Amino acid sequence: MKIGILKETDPEKRVVMLPESIATLKKLKVSTVLVEKGAGENAFASDEDYKSAGAEISDRKEILSGCELILKLNPPEKKEVEALDEGKVLISMLNPFFNTELIKTLNGKGITSFGLEMVPRTTRAQSMDVLSSQATIAGYKAVLEAASNLPHFFPMFMTAAGTIKPAKVLIIGAGVAGLQAIAISRKLGSVVEVFDVRSAVKEEVKSLGGKFIEVEGAKEDAAAGGYAVEQTEEFKQKQKQLIHDHASKSDVIICTAQIPGKKAPVLVTKETVESMKAGSVIVDLAASTGGNCEVTKDGETIEHNHVKIIGRSDLPSAMSSDSSKMFGQNVINFLKLIIDEEGNMNLNFEDDIIKGTCVTHEKQIVNERIKEFIK
Repeated sequence: MKIGILKETDPEKRVVMLPESIATLKKLKVSTVLVEKGAGENAFASDEDYKSAGAEISDRKEILSGCELILKLNPPEKKEVEALDEGKVLISMLNPFFNTELIKTLNGKGITSFGLEMVPRTTRAQSMDVLSSQATIAGYKAVLEAASNLPHFFPMFMTAAGTIKPAKVLIIGAGVAGLQAIAISRKLGSVVEVFDVRSAVKEEVKSLGGKFIEVEGAKEDAAAGGYAVEQTEEFKQKQKQLIHDHASKSDVIICTAQIPGKKAPVLVTKETVESMKAGSVIVDLAASTGGNCEVTKDGETIEHNHVKIIGRSDLPSAMSSDSSKMFGQNVINFLKLIIDEEGNMNLNFEDDIIKGTCVTHEKQIVNERIKEFIK
């Protein structure tokens, strides 16, 4: 079997696999791995590194036409999909709920596609969960971004010039990114408060040293696989008011709340931003799906009423080497399910992880959630 690895387009700095993962593929008896020239350069992996690991350096055209399995980190561009023949297999992030035309094109061309963000959130699939691995990095980098932009210290300082109070950090959403942000904020010495609609995360928040701010009446759904779900209007109003009250006393807000397949909920209103202290910082990790902050601009850093709002959903790309390492290991763990003992592809749709991650196959939309969404 021939596997091809594509270079990501700017401004993405990650690559779907580093050379160390190529070595693992060769151990799995994959005959040929083609890597697009320069694919790893922004993650500090040279073409020579890939060659030493057993890969061949090639160009995009040859990879798209000659490989049975294509690996990519971000959703493919239209011209890349058009270059694929029927029956080829593509594994990448697909962002299917916001890229419906891409899914229709993949389906129409008879491409078997796997969306890595669709990996089921089960114990067995944890090692393949790219959303979690990349969210860990985003939460870490969000705190550092906030600390470097805040005109105050994070920790308390006792100095000859007097006592410096610790920064107050409000974290919205206690998923993987939020929990990592709590841990790093506490290590830097700040006081941390946390909002989340899921009561199940309360103990995790407390164990990391955060104070859990609870809004009564949250709706939870066991079938949502651990994700937050859409809330009632009455609950949203209560939540916004409580967030407003705590935000106005905070130095930093880190926004991480997202709902799969929907725009990010707006939890920090313009009015709330205007109530915050001058010099405060908001880092909005949900910027690419609209943002949790009403005035966020995706990919931009702006100031509103002397508050800095950083709209960054691309923070994992800013730590390209370890991000790529973690992403590549997730992909390797998934590939182990579809590569047989002879190094050939074996798609067993009886396996719940393979079935749950597959989006299109034999000109059918396989994933039930996406099928319902696109019909």
